[in-house]
Amino acid sequence: MQTYLLSQQFNARSLAENSTACPANATICNGTSCVLPEDNFNKTLSIILSTVLTIMLALVMFSMGCNVELKKFWGHIKRPWGIFVGFLCQFGIMPLTAFLLSLVFNVLPIQAVVVLIMGCCPGGTASNVIAYWVDGDMDLSISMTTCSTLLAMGMMPLCLFVYTKTWTDSNAIVLPYDSIGISLVALIIPVSFGIYVKHRWPSKAKIILKIGSIVGAILIVLIAVVGGILYKGSWIISPKLWIIGTVFPAAGYSLGFFLARIAGLSWHRCRTVSLETGMQNTQLCSTIVQLSFTPEQLELMFTFPLIYSIFQLLFALLILGGYRVYRRHRVKTKTDVEKTEEKEDSKSPSSHAKTNGGFVSNETK
Repeated sequence: MQTYLLSQQFNARSLAENSTACPANATICNGTSCVLPEDNFNKTLSIILSTVLTIMLALVMFSMGCNVELKKFWGHIKRPWGIFVGFLCQFGIMPLTAFLLSLVFNVLPIQAVVVLIMGCCPGGTASNVIAYWVDGDMDLSISMTTCSTLLAMGMMPLCLFVYTKTWTDSNAIVLPYDSIGISLVALIIPVSFGIYVKHRWPSKAKIILKIGSIVGAILIVLIAVVGGILYKGSWIISPKLWIIGTVFPAAGYSLGFFLARIAGLSWHRCRTVSLETGMQNTQLCSTIVQLSFTPEQLELMFTFPLIYSIFQLLFALLILGGYRVYRRHRVKTKTDVEKTEEKEDSKSPSSHAKTNGGFVSNETK
């Protein structure tokens, strides 16, 4: 049976009552350090939920693929300006922001490392769902997520090598290339099926997309709740990490949007780049942390990926709410303008030409 090390300090009364200062179910005791049997409930729950979430995620990405047009998607690959801007945000802005936040808040070296790992991770798939709800460029969103996950195999070691020198040896960090590969496969295969359905059965793709977007919203909330259940014992960490976990995703969204706008991208693509920048693959970060550090070190930093995940979701929902309010106001205003234009157009010769299939010059279109 696998075991793990649990270090717990007891008060004077407990020490007097129990000379070993260990729980009753401990298998090995040495002072205040005890070896306890692994919590089978958490292990079983984790396996079940991981399976369910993986299946749900595949279905969501399949539905997101139903909103991707192959020609436009291929257009982003052939003329990758938007992808390049996203690349600069993902592996330029985010690692640098993580580095600066760690310096400003003067966190412990091991805590600075987990912040940097989060900053070096590729974009998460949740960004595709939110991008759909804010009328982003889904072709760009999917291509950015795919490319960032693929490029992460080379860019993550490079960024960690550059930025972690201040605190630790980058060789001590284990990168789970198999997990990155699985994430890539889990993204590409269902999206490819979705693109095929969109091409073959457009009407059915619209229905699948609507269902999938709702399931995706439920999935994002479910992941946050599951994380809270599984890691409920790891919430006592430095307040500095709570502050960084709040500021970091907000900085990612803001800086991604402004860089995309400076690069000359359209508004809906700016929203897409913003979401792809701020929304990181927190599951990958958690995996790297668990593989790379001891149980004692994990106590100081294990919950940070979950904190980041919660706040990146909260800010994404704020962006979504703000956009929906703006869109509702804009649609009302635009509707009034269009009604006025229709009345004027009904009196013009061009409307007669349109009605009778006549030629209309480009100036009147």
